[in-house]
Amino acid sequence: MDFDHITRPLTDAEAKAEAERIITRSFQTQMPPMRQFPTSFRDDTKVPAYGDTPPVHQDDKRIVPAWAAGIAVASIGVGAGITGIGCGAWLVLQGLASVTLYGVLMVTLPFAGLAMAATAIGGAINKARSAVTNNVYEAPVVQNTQINDNSNQRGMFSRTRNDVR
Repeated sequence: MDFDHITRPLTDAEAKAEAERIITRSFQTQMPPMRQFPTSFRDDTKVPAYGDTPPVHQDDKRIVPAWAAGIAVASIGVGAGITGIGCGAWLVLQGLASVTLYGVLMVTLPFAGLAMAATAIGGAINKARSAVTNNVYEAPVVQNTQINDNSNQRGMFSRTRNDVR
């Protein structure tokens, strides 16, 4: 074999010939023949009647139960609702944080007026409903007091009943 071209540098003519060979080879449209390999294989041998069997492909056909889908949708709805309530509370509290004393007094003034009017009306109705009665008893008054003491004490628990008439 000739290994001179490996150990010594190429001359200009040899370099030009090698460059042309590489360029023409890279621009060729015909590819060299390749050996073909099978990409799949089917084994038609009978499965044994007993013993180990080969694995069988099982399609994944999971179905989500209706209750699980309902819980998922409900949790999304509850989360969105709570988020809306939280945003509303945040807006209200942001507005209340920037309120001055005069603003608070102006907002509460109608409520204070209504409370004062309700108190006045209630007092007037109470005064009108209370009747003035003067009951004077001129007969002799007799008071009878009778005390019945019934004690029953047995064992750990005892019971005492007093009837006052």
